[in-house]
Amino acid sequence: MSVLSSFVWSVADTLRGPYAEAEYGSVILPFTVLRRLECVMAQHREAMAEIVSQYQGEQQRRTHLKIKTRTEDSAGLSFWTTSDYTLEKALQDPDNLAANLIDYVGGFSANLDVFKSFDFESVIRTLDARDRLAQVTRHFERIDLSPDAVSNADMGDLFENLIYRFAESANDGAGQFYTPRDVVRLLVDLVYAEDTEALRERGTVRSIYDPTVGTGGMLTVADEHLHGLNPDASTALFGQEINPRTYAICKADLLIKGQDPSNVRQGDTLVVDRFDDRRFDYVLSNPPFGTDWKAVETQVKNEHARGGHGRFAPGVPAIGDAAMLFLLHVASKMRDVDDAGRGGKAGIVLNGSPLFNGGAGSGPSDIRGHMLENDLVEAIVALPNDMFYNTGIATYLWILSNAKPDDRVGRVRLIDGTGLGSKLHKSVGSKRVEISKKHRKAIVRAFAGTANEDDETKVAVKVFANQDFAYWTVTVERPLQLRFECTPETIGEVAEHKVLGKIGGLVQALEAFGDEPYLNREKFNRELADHLRKHKLNLTAPQRKALWQTIGVHDQTADICQHTSGVHKGEPEPDPALRDTENVPFGWGGYPKAHDALEATAQAYFDAEVKPHVDNAWIDWSKIKTGYEIPFTRHFYTYEPPRPLEEIDADLNRVVSEILHLLREVEA
Repeated sequence: MSVLSSFVWSVADTLRGPYAEAEYGSVILPFTVLRRLECVMAQHREAMAEIVSQYQGEQQRRTHLKIKTRTEDSAGLSFWTTSDYTLEKALQDPDNLAANLIDYVGGFSANLDVFKSFDFESVIRTLDARDRLAQVTRHFERIDLSPDAVSNADMGDLFENLIYRFAESANDGAGQFYTPRDVVRLLVDLVYAEDTEALRERGTVRSIYDPTVGTGGMLTVADEHLHGLNPDASTALFGQEINPRTYAICKADLLIKGQDPSNVRQGDTLVVDRFDDRRFDYVLSNPPFGTDWKAVETQVKNEHARGGHGRFAPGVPAIGDAAMLFLLHVASKMRDVDDAGRGGKAGIVLNGSPLFNGGAGSGPSDIRGHMLENDLVEAIVALPNDMFYNTGIATYLWILSNAKPDDRVGRVRLIDGTGLGSKLHKSVGSKRVEISKKHRKAIVRAFAGTANEDDETKVAVKVFANQDFAYWTVTVERPLQLRFECTPETIGEVAEHKVLGKIGGLVQALEAFGDEPYLNREKFNRELADHLRKHKLNLTAPQRKALWQTIGVHDQTADICQHTSGVHKGEPEPDPALRDTENVPFGWGGYPKAHDALEATAQAYFDAEVKPHVDNAWIDWSKIKTGYEIPFTRHFYTYEPPRPLEEIDADLNRVVSEILHLLREVEA
């Protein structure tokens, strides 16, 4: 594949000069698509011409052509061209090459509108004007991209490799459209793992959807894997893509496979779900890592505000990372559970932040809570670092299901595959590691629960209840205790206060009040008010509050300040500066892992962990929040004791000796 990709890309040598590197892809990609279509149509040209001459309607032509060209290995063609041209024939009339190619591309059936996304007619005219059209056309005419020479899977690899090269040469986020095939195969294997026997049944029909479809690589692998299990299975592939070029490639690829081209649609998945009325058997996605959603903030928040009717009703993450929005979307697209108990499954590639970012009550925590409380998370697999072309960060595969087997209901499997990667002989971008077939099978066995002690490759697995990841954030208050003294320092703070400093005569009145310390707020306020009235100063309630807050300093020997009005009248007033929070996990101290165990669990935790150290503290029950966190790394952490001091000393002595030896050589 790398040889073929290099040969296709070598046309860049022809483009160098009249074209900047960033423009190479705009020429190479549409010509590659055209050549692939031409090679697929080659053996069916006569049947195509016959159908086109015999039938006038698009639907009639599509139906009869598909029947006419169907074979044991192919679902048949559902596209055609009314033009007699091929690249070879167009080259035979060099003076009219541009017009010939435009006629060729313009003759394709209406369902093959992908060349509009490439603005291919403009590309042809520009090549012609820059005197490069004949050379480029001749280059592609020599490449054999027939299905016998290049399979659909290999063609998908070729497209994505070309896009990777294009993005890299343009310095435009190389790799963001490219999901390494070893990652895709592992994701597909995990999603299919528990359905293998069902997929082998006669009459199997499955739908597969990718909301960030790119060039369709995940759909291709999933489709071929399913047909490897059951050659007679019927699949319907669906995808949505925001980028017009990758959308065009994916649509052409689905047409070649005999799929319905209307099943791939263009648009931003976060803004509008082009398949709003559809749910699917399998959902696969590798959304872009670490991208913000500022451009679609209004639409996302509007959908969130729709309550239970929107994909994003459970919560919205921080504006800087859209990963959890895609997670919610993927979960929403799994088909409903039917009467036989079969529902949908999904697999999504995410970075580490969705596991833990955001505290209790935040959008990310609420999203995790939605996934766990609805028992949608079946497993999370940690991949080795350096698996992707554009990033070396930690990545995870989330496997979702809305119809778990009975023995997995209410549970999540965490699988640590970080130590399984094999080093590549030559890195590609940031990708230095791949998951081999042996390691992939070991991870799938760990997921399916079929691993045993005799397995050559061991994979660490830990099973948790959903509620193991839940906790309460409990707000602990301590009483407000203040000492009040009108010292030069505190009066200076009043003078600098943005509100109090503007009250004429206040500073002079405070200077005349004296510097006697007060340990009771009510007494201080009462006597100070009398003093200020004598100086003809009548402060408003907000001004009086600002004054005692500015002068007062914390003093544990002072009287406790109490609420003077409202429902809490007579109760201790909390000191915001001493406010603290404690995270209390569900099930702490042997209490039930349940929401209704909040009061007993939190009180027991407070009595054991807080009260002995701060005896005048209390829980503010109105501020308690429920949070969810999946501390994956912590659960698989292995303690490594520090080296013995003797060993460290020996190393230091050795290094010192080497330095002294080098210094003596310099002095000599």
